[in-house]
Amino acid sequence: MLIHPTALVDSRSEIDATASIGPYTVIGPGVKIGAGTTVGAHCVIEGRTTIGAGNQIFQFSSLGAIPQDKKYEGEPCELVIGERNTIREFCTFNIGSPGGGGVTRIGDDNWIMAYTHIAHDCVVGNRVTMANNTTLGGHVELGDWVTVGGLCGIHQFVKVGAHAMLGFASAVSQDVPPFMLVDGNPLAVRGFNVIGLRRRDFSAARIAAVKQMHKLLYREGRTLEDARAAIGALAEATPEAAQDVALMSGFLAAATRGIAR
Repeated sequence: MLIHPTALVDSRSEIDATASIGPYTVIGPGVKIGAGTTVGAHCVIEGRTTIGAGNQIFQFSSLGAIPQDKKYEGEPCELVIGERNTIREFCTFNIGSPGGGGVTRIGDDNWIMAYTHIAHDCVVGNRVTMANNTTLGGHVELGDWVTVGGLCGIHQFVKVGAHAMLGFASAVSQDVPPFMLVDGNPLAVRGFNVIGLRRRDFSAARIAAVKQMHKLLYREGRTLEDARAAIGALAEATPEAAQDVALMSGFLAAATRGIAR
């Protein structure tokens, strides 16, 4: 193993032989680190933390500390990080709490910039980008391909749907439907993430269906129930976009904090 001689690695941790640990880093008991993952200098990784293969963790990050939750009493909760994530300087990710399922979970191929905080019981999908100083309160859920601008704060229990984009310094206190482009304080929907969808090779028909969903939700003065019914009917009109319609319909049905309008 490529462990710097100044690192403090507990003998009860499990470090793959191809992982590397930088100077003055502390690895606690119960930590598991997968193949090819690199951990920079002056990091602290503790608790029941499992980190998959191919991650790059930069210096001064703190992963697996107990949740910032006054109700926490030492229960055996976890932090699980997937594969090929980039985690930049001074990030803080906490383990879960008993009230939220006990696991904070981060998927694969995410780009997480400096000073990002991911609180207890958050669920971050795959290919998510979080710019500097992103802050997730407890129990936040980010879908796949979400982009979060710098200095954004996301309120506890908020859900952000796949392919959504949150602009710089937004205060996010309501659920953000998939594909939407939002920003501001108070938060407002500015359009849909058409540039992101084009970059992900969405066809013209799928983009047109997303545009129509945005129109039904935000441009025709409909009630939410009327908009949901009209969105559901789009799947027959545009079969190519059926999965996108299902994604939106499922999200709206499960929204718990009201949606950003």
